[in-house]
Amino acid sequence: MLTRTSTQSLTGQLADRLAERIRTRLLPPGARLPSVRECARQQGVSPYTVVAAYDQLLAQGLVEARRQRGFYVRDAAPAQEERPSNAAPMVAQMMASRVPADASSLIRSMFHRPSDKPQPGMGVFPPDWMSSTFMPTAVRRMTSTAALQELSLQYGEPAGDAALRRSLSNKLMGINVPAAPDQIVTTVGATHALDIVSRTLLRAGDPVMVEEPGWALEFARLEALGMRILPVPRRADGPDLEVMAQYCALHSPKLFVSVSVLHNPTGYSLTPGSAHRVLKLANAHDFHIVEDDTYSHLAPEHATRLSALDGLQRTIYVSGFAKILAPNWRIGFLAASPELKERLLETKLLATLTTPTLFERALSWCIDQGQLRRHAERIRIRLDGARGRAVKLAMSHGCTFASEPAGLFGWVDTGVDTDALTQRMLDQGYLLAPGSLFHARRPPSTMMRINFATSQDAAFWKVFSKVRAEL
Repeated sequence: MLTRTSTQSLTGQLADRLAERIRTRLLPPGARLPSVRECARQQGVSPYTVVAAYDQLLAQGLVEARRQRGFYVRDAAPAQEERPSNAAPMVAQMMASRVPADASSLIRSMFHRPSDKPQPGMGVFPPDWMSSTFMPTAVRRMTSTAALQELSLQYGEPAGDAALRRSLSNKLMGINVPAAPDQIVTTVGATHALDIVSRTLLRAGDPVMVEEPGWALEFARLEALGMRILPVPRRADGPDLEVMAQYCALHSPKLFVSVSVLHNPTGYSLTPGSAHRVLKLANAHDFHIVEDDTYSHLAPEHATRLSALDGLQRTIYVSGFAKILAPNWRIGFLAASPELKERLLETKLLATLTTPTLFERALSWCIDQGQLRRHAERIRIRLDGARGRAVKLAMSHGCTFASEPAGLFGWVDTGVDTDALTQRMLDQGYLLAPGSLFHARRPPSTMMRINFATSQDAAFWKVFSKVRAEL
């Protein structure tokens, strides 16, 4: 909060706070600052102080004043909307969606911690949830003198450590995804795997179907590569097949990116019937499917997966370990048909040559010894309890859930504009994930995504309720 005991003036404190949010993209390009009167009320200062602070931001080139409209964060390259004239009305409306020009604006905010308080908007488990004794043991085994000489003084295998690929193959068999070790390529996290697929199968301008709501990083990544994003509404049973069929007829998409199990942010999981119809569309219209199974460790093994039904013919399976084990180890992988795997491997070689063998070998040990499985079981049990507590708190403070709570995230309707709510909660030291973040064009939304593991704090909900009432 602004303080009158600071050696810095109130104007300087306010200007610095807003400038920091703009530079870290917590206030993205194109965002409207609160009106002078509203900002003065929020911060408990005079309108003169706000005007002076906004003037400093103008002088720094961080905002622009629009006549009779207010102050906006500057956007050096505003996106232009494109509306195809031949699209059906529903599809035409969706095709108007565009990702903001500054792709990183949708990503940085999810990794910026405004305080040491639990952050309901974060996308990962708290560090204390993932701490273990077996991970240090695994690394120590790989850093003995002999092992370190073997693993560090030469390039690793292009496709990834053979021991890890064998471990992953066995793990995938447990969920009925038929991937031999030579069909697997390790990557620098799951995001890298998604990028390899895009760079292999797509060219700038190609249409790509992506579920909406969906993860902002995927919208931003595809936009940065120059792809045409076709948002597909995500339903409880799977993607909206009617919209997909219209896209196929009108635009001949090259790729569909889907989170089949414990979808982010809704928590939905694909049903067998919907999965069969998606695969039927893919075969009829000749497009590939990327199945992002990032949350596989939190899901029941019997959950429906496109890759299991398809046998990796048109599907490419992607997953990683950042959500369950070690975000900074940056280990992900993809599995594909033998022919496609070779093309994907060539793309990996152009970008990174190989991936670090030391952590891959350590992860292989964790899997083979059953340590990862037992760790995931403990996390799931703990998450079930946290989810129950977070749901009760959210509902007792006037929120409703748009989907049945499942997995790590809850998709919550707050009843107010969550972009405005997010900025107000930042003043209280809390980072939210507003609903607009999960749409390609970022329309105003009353939705927000909460992390069940970090939303059990009654103090947060008390502040949330107070701030929401002020809106």
